Amino acid sequence: MEASVKWVLVTAIAPIAWGSTYFVTREFLPPDYPLYGAVFRALPAGLLLLLLARARPRGSWWWKAAVLGTLNVGLFFVLLYLAAQLLPSSLASTVMAVSPVVLILLAWLLLGERPRPHAIIGATVGITGVGLMLLTGAGPVNPLGVLASVAAMLSSAVGFVLTKRWAPSGSVLALTSWQLIAGGLLVLPVAVAHEGAPPALTGTELAGFGYVSLVATAVAFTAWFAGLQHLPAATVGLTGLLNPVAGVLLGVVVAGEGLGARQLAGLSLVLVGMVVGQRGIARPKRRTVTAARRGWG
Repeated sequence: MEASVKWVLVTAIAPIAWGSTYFVTREFLPPDYPLYGAVFRALPAGLLLLLLARARPRGSWWWKAAVLGTLNVGLFFVLLYLAAQLLPSSLASTVMAVSPVVLILLAWLLLGERPRPHAIIGATVGITGVGLMLLTGAGPVNPLGVLASVAAMLSSAVGFVLTKRWAPSGSVLALTSWQLIAGGLLVLPVAVAHEGAPPALTGTELAGFGYVSLVATAVAFTAWFAGLQHLPAATVGLTGLLNPVAGVLLGVVVAGEGLGARQLAGLSLVLVGMVVGQRGIARPKRRTVTAARRGWG
């Protein structure tokens, strides 16, 4: 159990970092370049991790890295960037908070991880808390933004489950680096074709991209994929409920937003849902490291 708790804490780094991306994107990044936004976030992070991993795909991992890079990075980043620009952060975070349920169902279908009652109850309580905490009914709702947010959630959920299925162990740095590189390279020609020359970034925008690339991408995705290697998908998904919690707390600390009784009640429900859902964590069966590493050289 102690080892499982350790990996839950490692995994929690990812949603906490991701919770800040809505605020950073809306406040510090250029609004009219979602494609270049995805490229500037993914490629530097992937190249940095590649310098540390010093490994390349072999055999089937060339196409697997491309598929995972598309789902988890290229398509996901573009859709998330659009959602952050078109929706209030509260609504975008709430839509993404549904991902634990989707992960639980996909893990059941594709991985044979039968959902435990605690996980279902925890996810339900947690999502209820997110809605209570964030859905105030204020601000306009852009249908395109909602569609982008739902599509981002589905893309990442499928990609995360496939990551767990294809790479149960091995070098998490190599796995993460090549997904980020593949995703960034996939989006780059589309960005050139549709957005023209890359934007001239101000110092503030460079700092914003530096943060989302290093912290919210390189560090966060490495922690998340490490969690997928050591924990059931349901446990990882429930940990993702920290994403909107981090976003709300960042708004309170940085933007001076208020935290009323409704938000405190919702935050409490999220934490209760996480605790309930983590009960009886069982480590999934994993293939040997030697077998999993055959795809990297």
